[in-house]
Amino acid sequence: MGRPRHPQPAPRVRSDGAAMLELRILHFEDLTVGMSESFSKVVSSSDVVGFAELTGDRNPIHLAQHFAAKTPFKTRIAHGLYTASLISAVLGTRLPGPGAVYISQTLNFRAPVRIGDTVHVQVEVVELIPERYRARLACTCRVDGEVVLDGEALIKVPSAANSPPLLSPGV
Repeated sequence: MGRPRHPQPAPRVRSDGAAMLELRILHFEDLTVGMSESFSKVVSSSDVVGFAELTGDRNPIHLAQHFAAKTPFKTRIAHGLYTASLISAVLGTRLPGPGAVYISQTLNFRAPVRIGDTVHVQVEVVELIPERYRARLACTCRVDGEVVLDGEALIKVPSAANSPPLLSPGV
């Protein structure tokens, strides 16, 4: 039996132009080692400003071009945890999807992400732990082929037998 392929659907676009991944519900029993999912997102200035407003991290390297120009990066960069949050988007919507609960996440920040960069997120199931309904996933974010962030997530995945009823996929 070959590895299931799950092509990435075209993201839905909200009225404000932001892309949203369609929900896909996978239970622990649906997962196999080697399954992967990806997502790409262009980092906009409004994303970075919104993340700063949401978190309170108003470091001027993210928000003020005149400040950022004097740093080694020479321009504004996205918050590292904003980039990491794109991993969360994949885990919570596609692999494994709704009902998944983060247990832990390691993050290695390798390079900056600038405004206008397209971040390509890839997550891959690298281990399944059946007795605890856990999945370990390798997580990588790239910009123009360069790894900007990598790490590993440990996720509790609902079992088909014990899953609560989920909301409609359009939610």
